[in-house]
Amino acid sequence: MKENDPLAWAAYAEEDLETAKSALRARKPRLITACFHAQQCAEKYLKALLLTRTSDFPKTHDLIHLNNLCRANGILTEFSEAMLGELSRHAILSRYPGEEPTPEEARQSLQIAKTVRAFARKWLAVK
Repeated sequence: MKENDPLAWAAYAEEDLETAKSALRARKPRLITACFHAQQCAEKYLKALLLTRTSDFPKTHDLIHLNNLCRANGILTEFSEAMLGELSRHAILSRYPGEEPTPEEARQSLQIAKTVRAFARKWLAVK
């Protein structure tokens, strides 16, 4: 991947989105996988947005922090902190046993990722 190419980040985000959707469609839905990849999709799209304004951003999974950086760089998203916070938690919690997501949480995570995706693709002028 070209590290500073927003469209390369968007392509990787698309792969995460497809993985999340596939995990939910499985005969036995893979909820943990769906939530993790939904979070990864949103994270990569937020980083793609940042790359349109700066090549410097922290290595973080915190979607709220990345969204705040977008806003500080003139990318005025409408994402709520509650929505992004809910999805951010899956970057870490989904890796360890103990707090497995429910089917509803997995569907909600995918919907949040799709919301971030729609905004980012419009901003990046990607169809």
